[in-house]
Amino acid sequence: MEKLAEAGYELTPIASFNAFRLSTRFGSAEQNREKMRLISGREIISTIEDAEPIGPKKMFDLLIVAPCTSNTLAKLASGINDTPVTMAVKSHLRNMRPVLIAVSTNDALAAAARNIGALQNYRNYFFLPYRQDDILKKPMSMVADFGLMQSAAEAALRGEQLQPIVLGAKT
Repeated sequence: MEKLAEAGYELTPIASFNAFRLSTRFGSAEQNREKMRLISGREIISTIEDAEPIGPKKMFDLLIVAPCTSNTLAKLASGINDTPVTMAVKSHLRNMRPVLIAVSTNDALAAAARNIGALQNYRNYFFLPYRQDDILKKPMSMVADFGLMQSAAEAALRGEQLQPIVLGAKT
């Protein structure tokens, strides 16, 4: 978010119920919410009701789901919209606008693989290039290369997938 904001992009954070309320090893829920607000200068969309108008109001040129967990991947691939994030994507897609997915899941090469494959075949879904992040300790895990976010966002806005989608593993 910081790099996109520094590059001049207008950002509106959208958080799933869990991202909004759970503290993790990445920080407390309160710290994470405050950081999103400070970077974007906007309030977080954190309810389904607040996410629903995204499409009808054509609020965004591009929607970025980052990080995109296996749970969210499965819901998107199955057309389930029961969180603010999945509702935001559904609503945004009604206008045939691009969605950029930043895969970050420990089972990308296992149970989540079919959902990644399905979304890669759907129109208007684009992927931040991703790679295996720890081939020895987590051989099924893949994580997006967030350093490529701006390039991938610009490509998605042009209707193009940044290549290659799957990068070589970090060693």
